Amino acid sequence: MGNFVIAVHAISASLVILLAPVNILRRRKDLRHRALGRTWVISMYFACVSGMFIYTISGGFTIFHALAIFTFATTTLGVLSIRRGNVPGHVGNMVGSWIGAIVAGVFAALAPGRIIPTLAIEDPMLLWGSVGCVIVLATVWVLYVLLALGKEAGAQATRDGESPRVP
Repeated sequence: MGNFVIAVHAISASLVILLAPVNILRRRKDLRHRALGRTWVISMYFACVSGMFIYTISGGFTIFHALAIFTFATTTLGVLSIRRGNVPGHVGNMVGSWIGAIVAGVFAALAPGRIIPTLAIEDPMLLWGSVGCVIVLATVWVLYVLLALGKEAGAQATRDGESPRVP
């Protein structure tokens, strides 16, 4: 069970880190932004909840658990903000949650005795193979969303008598 939780946590946290820049750097906030954003929020929730089931050798509550609770809250506030039309609140909470995930990942990767540095030494092929798979998965999903939903939006605009806009 422990390895499964760690795998879910690692994959979802990696998706959080990889998907966010696409939405942050794209100029248009459209159907594709919402699709990637929903994927990002679900991934963030998986990372936060699965993180609550990962314990240190002592088995106690750590700063990572507190960060997971805080990040769950800020991600939820970001979703609620955009539903209320509060774009600055949405951007602040989402970007802040993403930066927090990066900082937590850096500390988890550098802290001795954690899974990442241990795996890097004991089984580097598994670690880098997993990283490669997650990067490919994220890239395929982003390309699908940007290309497939872009065609769909263009087709809808054409049906509505508008000229399709290029992303």
